[in-house]
Amino acid sequence: MSDKTSKLSALPAGWAGAAPDADALFAMAETALETLPAVFRPHIEGVVIGIEEFADDETLASLDIEHPYDLTGLYEGRPLTERSIDQSGGMPDRVTLYRIPILVEWIEGGERLDWLVRHVLIHEIGHHFGFSDDDMHALEDMA
Repeated sequence: MSDKTSKLSALPAGWAGAAPDADALFAMAETALETLPAVFRPHIEGVVIGIEEFADDETLASLDIEHPYDLTGLYEGRPLTERSIDQSGGMPDRVTLYRIPILVEWIEGGERLDWLVRHVLIHEIGHHFGFSDDDMHALEDMA
């Protein structure tokens, strides 16, 4: 087998040479959610997962981020640790994954795209639980 053929055979099944679209990233995010320990699942049932190309200028400005490639995901909502039983009627919590920055990080970092999507998603879900960065790393190791 030639060197070129061996490299081609290592490509994922169905690879067509185009960047994965929003639907493909969403499917990876759904699969990642299924890997979370069962104890967490009831607490994330109402969290909406969305895929966008980039964060908008208002979002970037509110986070003091200058370049849209620097934001791969965002949690919007009130963490469980800050909720009160008196609160109701608010918008559902939301995790947005930003496709282009994730793809750029994937290309630059060389790790599997599904792992990167999982990493970003778990980090953002961690904010929903009010977790610290150390807590989020432990959750990722468990999943």
